[in-house]
Amino acid sequence: MAAFFDALDEKHIAMIAKQPVFFVATAAADARINLSPKGYDAFRVLGPNRVAYLDLGGSGNETNAHLLADGRITIMFCNFQQPAQILRIYGRGNPVLPWESGWDELAEHFTLLPGTRQIFDIAVESVQTSCGYGVPLMQLEQERQTLVKHHAQADPAEWAGKARRARESIDGLPTRTTDRFIAGA
Repeated sequence: MAAFFDALDEKHIAMIAKQPVFFVATAAADARINLSPKGYDAFRVLGPNRVAYLDLGGSGNETNAHLLADGRITIMFCNFQQPAQILRIYGRGNPVLPWESGWDELAEHFTLLPGTRQIFDIAVESVQTSCGYGVPLMQLEQERQTLVKHHAQADPAEWAGKARRARESIDGLPTRTTDRFIAGA
């Protein structure tokens, strides 16, 4: 049975800390819904009503565009171990780029990885838990290092060029430029 909460509590935070993957969903009016899996040690609970995650450059920048247009974001964690549980965080997010006010305060919570382009700062509006009985039991074998290795080996000018091409979403919504990628930690 689903239950709603106004904020994250200690049990929620403990469950989140054990998860190796989370999913991020955003949308904007008349645009496709974006749903992305996220790995690495990239998620932080900053308080009962505030979370953040580190974003690496990839195939697009839909979350940035959707948050600028609409602001709504949902983050989902599935416990692939016992006990079965799904946890969703509903909130409003803001992309914070390396040269912007607030970056240093957020960045101190993370180990910056090659390809870091922004941190999404999210105000938690509500939390929902549900059973997760239909989610399979699975074991984490290991993290994929492909994306981090790719960024570490890439020519910064090449990534700046890709960032310029990602100045809008696949539906034509504008993003804030993320041309300045962080090459490494």
